[in-house]
Amino acid sequence: MQRPPSLQQHDKAVILSPAGKIETSLVYNAAAVLESWGLDVVTGEHALLEAGRYSGTVEQRLEDLQIAFDDPEVKLILCSRGGYGTVHLIDRIDFSGIRKNPKWVVGYSDITALHAALQIHGIASVHGPMAKHFSEEGGDDTAVCLTKSMLCGEPLSYEIPVPVQQDCNRQGNATGTIFGGNLAVFCGLLGTPYAEIPHRGILFIEDTGEAPYRIDRMIWQLKLAGVFDRISGLIVGQFTDYEEDDQMYLPLRQSLLEVVREYGFPVCFDFPVGHVRLNYPLLMGMEASLNVYTDHILFKQ
Repeated sequence: MQRPPSLQQHDKAVILSPAGKIETSLVYNAAAVLESWGLDVVTGEHALLEAGRYSGTVEQRLEDLQIAFDDPEVKLILCSRGGYGTVHLIDRIDFSGIRKNPKWVVGYSDITALHAALQIHGIASVHGPMAKHFSEEGGDDTAVCLTKSMLCGEPLSYEIPVPVQQDCNRQGNATGTIFGGNLAVFCGLLGTPYAEIPHRGILFIEDTGEAPYRIDRMIWQLKLAGVFDRISGLIVGQFTDYEEDDQMYLPLRQSLLEVVREYGFPVCFDFPVGHVRLNYPLLMGMEASLNVYTDHILFKQ
């Protein structure tokens, strides 16, 4: 797995929209944050277009991404937002340029599909805040600052307190490759060449706007696909914009824990990753350590 080089002053950064359309002001504000880091920022030619729910046609979105992948001067690709549409691109991308000149790709949600494809091609990437977050929260935001530090070469080290009332975590230690991301997008990749399950890897999942029974179905899909037989740890990030379903046997957290009850790996809930302000960056495809204790969680990369 190739880790792209740490960012330096005047490195070239590109903001792209591989999936959904985005407001122009959000991209410009995000560019200002990157420029405050000392980067030279450009916007993809089609990043601000609109084609239905997308930022452009498949060909336009692919062109922006391919140009950035092939340009040896580009050191950072910041995705403007998720939404839907990245899956249209991943089997048409030529990865030879980014393999020759690795560069950081940052995003989450629908960008999970791109992270998965990059892992297949041996390129580490960053599951983290995108242009919309940069714009709305600003350069002093915790997740933005953590992303900057990581991109500039600092190791990731999180110590996360566990609330007293949290009784779903399963204690233990795990070391392995970080993979996963948005649950719905990742499950959509199962059975394709882009869903590689690292042996003894650490899976993390998050999602938004999914009903509990849909989440339960996707967790069972992971189980039936043999994913839980191969991992050494499970990180459950933030699941947002849903309501508990009183027709389910158990609340969401307990239902997730019930599916993995037969396995011995550690499990932690409420990890600060997902469609929330505290969306901590994670290094996709790189080794990590996870330690789940009674009162806190330690995560390092």
